[in-house]
Amino acid sequence: MARIAPFGTWKSPISAAELVRSVVNLSQVRLTGDGVVWCESRPAEAGRVVPVHQATGGPRRDLVGPRWSARTLVHEYGGACTVVSGDWYLFTNFADQRVYRVPLTPGASSPEPSPVTPEAPTGQSWRYADLDVAPDGTVYAVSETHAGGEVINRVVAFPSDGSSEPVVVAEGHDFYSAPRVSPDGTELAWVGWDHPRMPWDGTVLYRAGIDKPGATSGSRIVAGGPEESISQPRWDRSGKLHFLSDRSGWWNLYVDDGATGRLVFGVEAEMGGPDWVFGQSSYTFLEDGRPVVTWSGPAASVLAVLEDGQARPVSTPWSGHSALAGTVGCVVAICTSPAEAAVLARIPVDGGQPEVLVRSRAQALPDEYVSRPEAVTFPTSGGRTAHALYYAPQNPDFAAPEGELPPLVVMSHGGPTGSASSALNPLVQFFTSRGLAVVDVDYGGSTGYGRAYRQDLAGQWGIVDVDDCANAALWLADQGKADRRRLAIRGGSAGGYTTLAALCFRGVFAVGASHFGVADPSALARDTHKFESRYLDGLIGPWPEAEEVYRERSPIHHTDGLNCPVILFQGLEDKVVPPDQAEVMASALRSKGIPFAYLAFEGEQHGFRKAETITTVTDAELGFYGRVLGFEPAGPSPTLEIHNASALPGR
Repeated sequence: MARIAPFGTWKSPISAAELVRSVVNLSQVRLTGDGVVWCESRPAEAGRVVPVHQATGGPRRDLVGPRWSARTLVHEYGGACTVVSGDWYLFTNFADQRVYRVPLTPGASSPEPSPVTPEAPTGQSWRYADLDVAPDGTVYAVSETHAGGEVINRVVAFPSDGSSEPVVVAEGHDFYSAPRVSPDGTELAWVGWDHPRMPWDGTVLYRAGIDKPGATSGSRIVAGGPEESISQPRWDRSGKLHFLSDRSGWWNLYVDDGATGRLVFGVEAEMGGPDWVFGQSSYTFLEDGRPVVTWSGPAASVLAVLEDGQARPVSTPWSGHSALAGTVGCVVAICTSPAEAAVLARIPVDGGQPEVLVRSRAQALPDEYVSRPEAVTFPTSGGRTAHALYYAPQNPDFAAPEGELPPLVVMSHGGPTGSASSALNPLVQFFTSRGLAVVDVDYGGSTGYGRAYRQDLAGQWGIVDVDDCANAALWLADQGKADRRRLAIRGGSAGGYTTLAALCFRGVFAVGASHFGVADPSALARDTHKFESRYLDGLIGPWPEAEEVYRERSPIHHTDGLNCPVILFQGLEDKVVPPDQAEVMASALRSKGIPFAYLAFEGEQHGFRKAETITTVTDAELGFYGRVLGFEPAGPSPTLEIHNASALPGR
């Protein structure tokens, strides 16, 4: 029989430590002649990214030893930085950003990688990402050089054996991505774009002939422009160039027809997402040439084979599929579902059972404690409709006292062009299994609902996103699914800005948690990394012409409207949202006498990767909510220094 206990006090088997125990994050799926290589980001190893090889029928083995990590810092956010070249595996090493190679020979015991690109004059100043390799062994990549305060992005080429230095293939744009070589090695495609646009705003796809290794000629524009986002150029096995374009309002699949591209398959759903990181792969080609695509939209997520212009869905046990790589009759993909942690699986597309190659979590979360998402739409400002995923409290061992409503945690995703995902999120389950409700909001500007919905945030950051998060909470309270007096909001990066803005400009929330959030957009406009240095032009307005608008939208200048406790988390090596953003907010809270806590972490960048950091942050956030919202979480309470604690509710 379930025990009666207040929401928030329920004892749960899903601890903060459980979020990172025997857990890895999967990425960068690459096929080899005899198997698969993927990357594992391991919180237990301080977030080190480890390439793992499994030959068909053989054991899994790490390709590199403990001092190596396959992670690039191009655009700071990084992404794909690995490629298979014959019997070799190439990767960008995090520590020095050089490209190295290591043999794929079965049975090799983590040999020392050998360098392929030259040593940079200082630290990580020469960086490489988004590698592709030609049949002759020439590697094409995006390079980023940092020298004297200037950052230059190019497409470069270099031999995979490191026998000569990189040469420039394409330059002149502010940014580049996705250099891709045709199967016969005679052509190269790539994407370029310029400030102030981001890659989901407007990009251009190029195609050129390869005269000799690293030398191209006859380049032409295939598609794209200021109002069209091109993504994921890819050659099929016959040498036809495909790409995603959102010209219809949705990212759909096209093929180069010598003009501006012919639609291969269209649907009112997204076949791709915003290129925050390199190397998305939401479509691929089988050995026989058939495309396999995945798309997601307001209604559903689908994996399908395209045959004769029609999409034939492929049935799988999962609801999400990414990092697609096609082979003979199968696609290898990272797969997710609301109840199961991500897996890497080999999926037959013409019938047969999928084979799970590796699981991201060694031990599954107990199913009876897992809350399933409910997709909801709700009215918001301007007569608009917004979207969210709602998670009810779920714990078979407990029930709340009659008439009590649960506290609600509103999750504001980053980007702000990110999106809520129905994939199992252990953090959500950490909250819901303790008796808190959670809503993950897809505010205007989010991906997954077409270009028009994405553009709802144009010039409106700090307004539309804040309204939608506040209205999601109020709507759920009106539906009897949350306690109106106990509403919390949390978010990281851009979601941290939305969190702080909601606390300063809307009297809806009782408490907030900002993870490396933006407190002063004008400071970010003046001083951030190149990739995002003009991003706010489109979200708020050009700097400094729109300085007054920045001031109006900056939480740091409006703490007079903030009258509830806040907890701040920050990585001290964060180059995207520098620590001074959190520190200036902490100073303002201290001066105003508002209760707050500030936890800063050495060795963490933008997004926490270390197991001990993630555990500490999770426990601290729950403990802070409990102090403010009036519940005592089960289990040991973390030691938490709260400044201005005498002003806490009930004190």
